[in-house]
Amino acid sequence: MKNALNKAAAWFAVAGGFLALLIALVTMVNVTAFGLDKLARLFGANVPAIIGYEDFVSMIVSSAALMFFPYCQSRHGHVAVDVFIKMFPTWFARSVDVISGVLMTLLAFFLGYMMIHGLIEVRSDNTLSAILGWPIWPFYVPGIISMFLWALIAGTQVFKRESHV
Repeated sequence: MKNALNKAAAWFAVAGGFLALLIALVTMVNVTAFGLDKLARLFGANVPAIIGYEDFVSMIVSSAALMFFPYCQSRHGHVAVDVFIKMFPTWFARSVDVISGVLMTLLAFFLGYMMIHGLIEVRSDNTLSAILGWPIWPFYVPGIISMFLWALIAGTQVFKRESHV
């Protein structure tokens, strides 16, 4: 199960990276359009920017950012004070790992739970993005999956025998 969770986390991170790349590309096109517009105005013309750029970026970022959390957890990439912990006995480092793992698991489950409620609310309200008019609720789905995947990975790490420190 640990390998399946780690593979899922890696694929989610790749998908999040793809979305981040897409945001970068769309941003480059939009910035280029602004620059070309400045030049075109000198000649009495104009070049339009991407309509709905802000909607697109805000919704994609909300999905992409959360997709990295499970991968970071699987690699122990979360905040840890390894240098400080190494000064203490192994049992203490393991205790810190267990406590932080349990708290991280509870936090991720809580966030996933709250995101489900948010999805239900925006879906029942038929909330749409301001410019593009896209429904917002589908953009909650990757985040919800990410939160529960993060929780499962953190939970499985609590039961491993050795400390990562």
